[in-house]
Amino acid sequence: MLFAKNSDRDPNEPHVVLFVPARQFRAGAQLRCTYLSIPQAERTNAVLLLKPDWIWGAEMDVNEHGVAIGNEAVFTKIKQGSDALTGMDLLRLALERSDSAESAFGLITELLETYGQGGNCGYTKDFRYDNSFLIADPKTAYVLETAGKNYAAYKVTHRAAISNSLSIHTEHTLRRGIREGDDFARTFAEPFFSHFARGKHRLNAITP
Repeated sequence: MLFAKNSDRDPNEPHVVLFVPARQFRAGAQLRCTYLSIPQAERTNAVLLLKPDWIWGAEMDVNEHGVAIGNEAVFTKIKQGSDALTGMDLLRLALERSDSAESAFGLITELLETYGQGGNCGYTKDFRYDNSFLIADPKTAYVLETAGKNYAAYKVTHRAAISNSLSIHTEHTLRRGIREGDDFARTFAEPFFSHFARGKHRLNAITP
């Protein structure tokens, strides 16, 4: 399994590499994410984070079980609501609390349904978006794309990539908010920002 991630965040934004050891927490403890507090897990995994220094979550993590996740901004027709969990928060939470790609996928979608996603993720300006995720462990990988609390996903069989546009059409095998066989990208993609983000251009550059 090979996993790679790059970032196009603000060039002036401090980006840090941070190791967080495994920890135990008392029952009833609360965790403050970037904008929202949620119940803390009893135990969290050791994680290596690559993250903006002012956001609790991270753009890419790997944990002690060899699970790695990267996220990308995607632009959808879903109206951005009040502050919730950011995509980077969802990513870090999944790796702190999961021991496989499958369990990380399940946790992200569960948290998404419970808390939603949202909040400013821009360093120098207000910048809000939904998220896609590439989730992998040494043997298994998933592509997960979201629009608000809706999502489409599939298990990777050979190779896959994500960028700044929805790319899942009818091939989803896991879903919420859309029926089997419906086109997820066509249903939810916001065309203007998706076009100028040039996500499709980068996806088309993948070597066959």
